[in-house]
Amino acid sequence: MAMVVCGKEAGKGQQAAAAGMDAGKYVRYTPEQVEALERVYTECPKPSSLRRQQLIRECPILSNIEPKQIKVWFQNRRCREKQRKEASRLQTVNRKLTAMNKLLMEENDRLQKQVSQLVYENGYMRQQLHNASVATNDTSCESVVTSGQHHHQQNPTPQRPQKDANNPAGLLAIAEETLAEFLSKATGTAVDWVQMVGMKPGPDSIGIIAVSHNCSGVAARACGLVSLEPTKVADILKDRPSWYHDCRCLDVLTVIPTGNGGNIELIYMQTYAPTTLAAARDFWTLRYTTGLEDGSLVICERSLTPGTGGPAGPPAPNFVRAEMLSSGYLIRPCEGGGSMIHIVDHVDLDAWSVPEVLRPLYESPKILAQKLTVAALRHLKQIAQETSGEVPYGSGRRPAVLRTFSQRLSRGFNDAVNGFVDDGWSLLGSDGVEDVTIAINSSPSKILSSHANSSAVFSTLGGGVLCAKASMLLQNVPPAILVQFLREHRSEWADCGVDAYSAASLTANPYAVPAVRASGGFLGNQVILPLAHTVEHEEFLEVIRLEGHDFNQDDVILSRDMYFLQLCSGVDENAVGACAQLVFAPIDESFADDVPLLPSGFRVTPLDPKTDSPAATRTLDLASTLEIGSGVTARAVNETASSTYNLRSVLNNSLPVHL
Repeated sequence: MAMVVCGKEAGKGQQAAAAGMDAGKYVRYTPEQVEALERVYTECPKPSSLRRQQLIRECPILSNIEPKQIKVWFQNRRCREKQRKEASRLQTVNRKLTAMNKLLMEENDRLQKQVSQLVYENGYMRQQLHNASVATNDTSCESVVTSGQHHHQQNPTPQRPQKDANNPAGLLAIAEETLAEFLSKATGTAVDWVQMVGMKPGPDSIGIIAVSHNCSGVAARACGLVSLEPTKVADILKDRPSWYHDCRCLDVLTVIPTGNGGNIELIYMQTYAPTTLAAARDFWTLRYTTGLEDGSLVICERSLTPGTGGPAGPPAPNFVRAEMLSSGYLIRPCEGGGSMIHIVDHVDLDAWSVPEVLRPLYESPKILAQKLTVAALRHLKQIAQETSGEVPYGSGRRPAVLRTFSQRLSRGFNDAVNGFVDDGWSLLGSDGVEDVTIAINSSPSKILSSHANSSAVFSTLGGGVLCAKASMLLQNVPPAILVQFLREHRSEWADCGVDAYSAASLTANPYAVPAVRASGGFLGNQVILPLAHTVEHEEFLEVIRLEGHDFNQDDVILSRDMYFLQLCSGVDENAVGACAQLVFAPIDESFADDVPLLPSGFRVTPLDPKTDSPAATRTLDLASTLEIGSGVTARAVNETASSTYNLRSVLNNSLPVHL
């Protein structure tokens, strides 16, 4: 009997050991079990012990799985997800490095060809000088001239044929010529490009940025890689008003299909003026979209003259006709996905039509690159990262909605600064020296026509919009530092009465009535609530909450916070040619996606300095007596600063309020 009992006990021990071994082995899950675990993983990638036990109780198909085994499944699932993301990241970096290497090799080939051409021209000039030095009579001189003419005939300058733009064949001839000129600029053979300071190639950089040198007008070129297909890139770039904040409108008047699968578009475009001291610009252009034999997609554009189908009359009122030389986008597909984009912008903005002090704004290729060329590349990179889910956003709003807010703030500020007559603005007067201008819009529904509830707002408020705006020249005030000061120290420059009245006029609450007035109001603590930012943190969209406003209506004290939607850009002091901007509009505490915006703000655009000087000589005279941070003044005191240093910038300020 004892032996039998011992045998039974031994059998139990072997079964327990076998069960223990099975518990540590890999468990094969059924598809239904995997689906249930995946649903939980989507909601909570790292569930607690209690959550795992609850999962087993609530899900019958997992009842035969131990909690420890489920814990191991989630650990393995997180590990696989991490490996997948790392593999995807490495593949993306590899594609970027491959494309950037190809780009650098092309740039190297271009430079080698340029060196060879310069060596050839240098040798030819040396030969001509040698022939001229040994010539002693008219015959020898004539031979030199003949030799020069013969060389000129061997390399004749192509003459542009006259083309008839009144028929599709003539437009196609103009388009093909524009394509050839654009490709020569995109590949670097037609314009002497100079690398912009601070722009270095690399897999995570914006790309290669160059500006023009010794060419008519101003030009800029950018090259970069984005993880978007060529057709998607083309659609985004052609929608210029969505990413070019200085574009007021773009109307496609005619679309003509071409035999090679492309199309020709006749376009009229208007752009805003950067200050109140200059007129806006408009363009009549031909845009040609076509494909190349290597699979690349090209969108090129240039202005039309009266002889090539353009308008013969003068430009529209308040506009100066500008010229767009051959510009556009070369979009090359990359192996493994994505596109390499070459962007060229080449314009002549008629700088002679503005005051001399403002001409650098129209003659600087760096400003053109920052506002137009780099803006297009940044916009593409932003959408690419949003599409891949790499950019997190707050407030629960979609990225497209937040981009729309930025666009509406910039557009509203530009509308107020320019004050176009066809938008309903009329000039009331100025202070006599044109520093401050007062304009009124008695029917502002047009400038807010894109908002669904604008009519309801104005029917409640009544009246129009009064706008005070100014443009002035600043000396030795770096734009980035000034905008940083304005952003961080609102209580030291804002008028609570004006701001409170603007906010009360726009918010839908019981106190949004004309009788509300500021009484003993104060600007309390400012809280910045970030919403979104661009890929390189060049532009920020945020909500500003000003705490503790007091209003007095019929001797009743009311206290409430104020909210502003704010766009801030250009706060990086190292950015080349960037304008700094702070634009804000009062909003309700829970603002809707289509809330009407009446933006105010500041824009500081740098002009080219007359002389160079170390950065230590920069000062901020407007805030020299105010403390910033921990006891550090905004003014950089430097008694040995050079008196010849002259950092100039143009400040634009606009403040519209409801009447």
